[in-house]
Amino acid sequence: MIQLLPFSIEDAHELILKIKDERMLLQFAGPAYQFPLDEKQLEADLSDENRILFKIIDIGSQNAIGHAQIYVKENTFLLGRILIWDENNRGKGYGRKVVKELLKYGFSHFNKQTAELNVYDWNNGAIECYKKVGFIIDPHITNEVRIAEDTWRSINMKMDKHTFELQEL
Repeated sequence: MIQLLPFSIEDAHELILKIKDERMLLQFAGPAYQFPLDEKQLEADLSDENRILFKIIDIGSQNAIGHAQIYVKENTFLLGRILIWDENNRGKGYGRKVVKELLKYGFSHFNKQTAELNVYDWNNGAIECYKKVGFIIDPHITNEVRIAEDTWRSINMKMDKHTFELQEL
């Protein structure tokens, strides 16, 4: 149903067009990017040897439907910047499939025993998606970011390789 393909700077224009405002960018990427998203920011990610960028392809239509990244850390790898950009495609299982493909890639390419991600605590749909895949909340890791008058709290979720392998059987 979906396939992860390498993201290149040629794919940047389509992703940039999908990010409509500062709130959407913050939800998608956390505080690392500045609005408006531009090629320079994506080039920095592409040049980071610890970061792998993907475009999400719908196999049936062969169209790009989203974006995702993996960031390799010392003891883990972090799934992030996951975006299914057409709201009509949300709630259809794409997110779960993307997360599973990212985990499959991460655990097979990196010698890490744990995968993790961060998500804003108000993003219930994403949190439920991650729980269904097997992630659990780490209550010891949180962060806050301000946007306009609001404070957004992010929570950290983890999954170990063994849990993932059991699900793949």
